[in-house]
Amino acid sequence: MLGALLEKDITTPEYYPLTVNALVNACNQKSSREPIVHYTDDDVLQALALLRNRHMALKISGAGHRVEKYGHSLGETLNLGRRELALLCVLMLRGPQTLGELRGRTERMHDFADLDEVERCLQSLASRDPEPLVKRLPRGRWGHLFGGEPEVAAEPPATASILADGAFPGLPATMPAADRTAFEERITTLEREVEQLKQMFEGFRKQFE
Repeated sequence: MLGALLEKDITTPEYYPLTVNALVNACNQKSSREPIVHYTDDDVLQALALLRNRHMALKISGAGHRVEKYGHSLGETLNLGRRELALLCVLMLRGPQTLGELRGRTERMHDFADLDEVERCLQSLASRDPEPLVKRLPRGRWGHLFGGEPEVAAEPPATASILADGAFPGLPATMPAADRTAFEERITTLEREVEQLKQMFEGFRKQFE
């Protein structure tokens, strides 16, 4: 729910802050949500009460508002900027993701220059004292810590099958931890290289517009 408030604040400020009904719809929308949820008004009101107690949400009423509306106060409470809020928003709404996924999915909220900037921002959030806000997970992904330790899904069947079938020469189905870390780092490096190629191609294309 906090992710939905962040999303609407950044991407559709003309409709923000939100009524309870609008917030329910924002939480339950089918696009850009992993997993898809089905919250009720009571669910949202209970969550809002908890967030207000933690100074992460606030009620907005008075002049100009015929009904009570709600907004987030995450940036002010935790002293976060737009790029940090963009990353946290997408992590809350779509679960653990890789650097490449995060950069692509935050484009409407903050235009990260490259994957290195995404990683630096995540590392800053992960090293906050006294409470880190994100954590690096297996397979080159990152997850937020607002709800405790993120659940790590089992190895996808397709990936497990590839490893078991020996599709990558010299890569065993059961990989030692050190080798797996190196493999994850290689995936991150490949993501960066693909991103650089995309930027080079875009620059080349613009020369002929």
